[in-house]
Amino acid sequence: MFKYQLEVTTGDMKHAGTMDHIYITIFGSEAQSDRTELDNFGIDFRAGKVGTYIIKTKGSLGELLLVKVEKDPHGFFPEDEWFCSKIVVTNPEGDAILFPCHRWISRGELVELRGGKAVQIFKEDHPLLINHRKKEVMIKKDMYKWEIDDEKLPHHIHFKDVLEFPAELRFSFSKTSEMLNAKRKMAWLDLLNDGKILTTLNTSSGSGRLKYQYVAQHWKDDDFFGYQFLNATNPTVIKRCLELPPNFPVTEEMVKPFLEDGSSLKKEMERGKIFICDQRIMDGIPTRKYNGDCLHVSSGFCLFYLNQEHKLMPVAIQLRQQPSEQNPIFLPSDPEPDWLLAKLFVKSTDVMMYEVVHHLLITHLLAEVFTVATLRNFPVIHPLYKLLVPHFRFTLHINTQSRILLFAPDGTLDRSSLGYEGTKELMRRGLSEMTYSSLCLPDNIGARGLESIPNFYYRDDGLELWKIIKSFVKHIVEYYYPSDNDVCKDTELQDWISEIFTHGFLGNKHAGFPAGFHTVKEVVKFITMVIFTVTAQHAALNSGQFDYHFWIPNGSLLLCKPPPTNKGQSSMETILETLPNVGETVEFAVMFWLLCDKYSDLVVLGDYPEERFDEPTMKQMIKEFQAELSYLSEAITARNSKLDLPYTYLDPKEIENSVTI
Repeated sequence: MFKYQLEVTTGDMKHAGTMDHIYITIFGSEAQSDRTELDNFGIDFRAGKVGTYIIKTKGSLGELLLVKVEKDPHGFFPEDEWFCSKIVVTNPEGDAILFPCHRWISRGELVELRGGKAVQIFKEDHPLLINHRKKEVMIKKDMYKWEIDDEKLPHHIHFKDVLEFPAELRFSFSKTSEMLNAKRKMAWLDLLNDGKILTTLNTSSGSGRLKYQYVAQHWKDDDFFGYQFLNATNPTVIKRCLELPPNFPVTEEMVKPFLEDGSSLKKEMERGKIFICDQRIMDGIPTRKYNGDCLHVSSGFCLFYLNQEHKLMPVAIQLRQQPSEQNPIFLPSDPEPDWLLAKLFVKSTDVMMYEVVHHLLITHLLAEVFTVATLRNFPVIHPLYKLLVPHFRFTLHINTQSRILLFAPDGTLDRSSLGYEGTKELMRRGLSEMTYSSLCLPDNIGARGLESIPNFYYRDDGLELWKIIKSFVKHIVEYYYPSDNDVCKDTELQDWISEIFTHGFLGNKHAGFPAGFHTVKEVVKFITMVIFTVTAQHAALNSGQFDYHFWIPNGSLLLCKPPPTNKGQSSMETILETLPNVGETVEFAVMFWLLCDKYSDLVVLGDYPEERFDEPTMKQMIKEFQAELSYLSEAITARNSKLDLPYTYLDPKEIENSVTI
């Protein structure tokens, strides 16, 4: 008689347990066990508990290949899905084999778990496992389908409602409950007036740092205006200026008073101290109607100077692309309302570009493309599935909700100056201009000439994170792919990148995106980019929304008057008329508050609570990755202790492991 010991772990989340009957069949290379019910004295499958069971066989099963799990009703108890985390089977020789599950199982559902080491398709050698692998991928491709709403935007999952998802892809019970409570708390705010809503949101800020107060006090300051292009919500657009665009005719006389004594614009360009933000992507974009008239957005330039105090100062602003008498260049020496209004329009456009292109498109929509391609093309035993799937937790859920509540007709972004159609056009333009190098932070920083600009904490922390993530990915990829030939032989890997190229980057060969992989180095770089995008980059762009945009004058998605066409005709009253009304302000403030809230089931970068790798080498690599992230977190905390305005968004302990909000 041969004994096989099973340790069955039930998830620790709410409602994870079950009263139903659970049956197990073990498949080995030589035989299979009988279908056996797991039944000890008392309640077996309680949330967070591990049950130990023995299955006896007459002969050896050989190498353990699969574990079949079945769930049948228990008496008259109603259906209660069971979350099985994992099953560890110890064979008669004392070897423990991990069979990861990490999914909800319903009555009548047949679940077959692969155990042991991660393996690629070209290394499969047992007919049972080869057939199981093919069947699994076929089922997943039928379950997760691509949907095309717009030929010029990334494709997305076909599900229309989150209730159509498999349960493990949906928000946890705790997150769903906390989000509902937050929305209920917001529901009565429309009844408040005299600023009470803003006070309520202030005191409810999840950050606890009250950074918004600093923003409210300093939003008019030129040095703070410049600082935000490096370290606020959109540090991705400014670049070094070596030559002025021909349609931005700034003269030496205009900016000389704002430069170092005795210097010139030409000299400061040569010294690498002049920077520019070009908002041409907004030129000619359609806007929505407001009170019967079309709204306006700016689409011009902002020129910056890095002064002797290492502060980035705006020195010239042109609000439209084509210069004319009705499109003057605004300067810091202009009347205060003129200069403030010009900055207001630059920031408003920057916030729209940030929300639509750099946040929604690049982190959310691309994350969904990576997720769907992974679910469709990799079986759960594939090493890259094990590596990547923790970084896609809840992404499909939050994106599906966003297509209903945020990026939709009558959604929150429909209230912006662009409206829904303008937002879609901006996103189309953003995707058409996107390049592979722009998604890879070291290449991005180099292309923008920002390697040495001081006090650029997004760059400093981001490059450290990129290096740590790349090292982690490199060790794992090289472990499973010792040679370039292994990369070429992995048809599942090639199908994965092909789908991303087709459905995410829309086959744009000229932007540098890979359509296939030929070398280990190519795989390492791409997967580094994927993990960085859905963790660090999303955190850098998402986490500061409440801090920087709760104070609406610092960057409003809606401006109600057109950009000024003359100097000397604006006043503080003009600025107030340009800003959204109280109701619109409240709606945007609530959105920023909800998007930055923290939830109790947060999983931070580097944490892998769901055990998927069975190899000791992989477990050691994860520990080393976590240690490097911890060291970086300590260094960032030490630096921030010396700053008036700490930059915390890329502190690893503040970065979520996936796009979940």
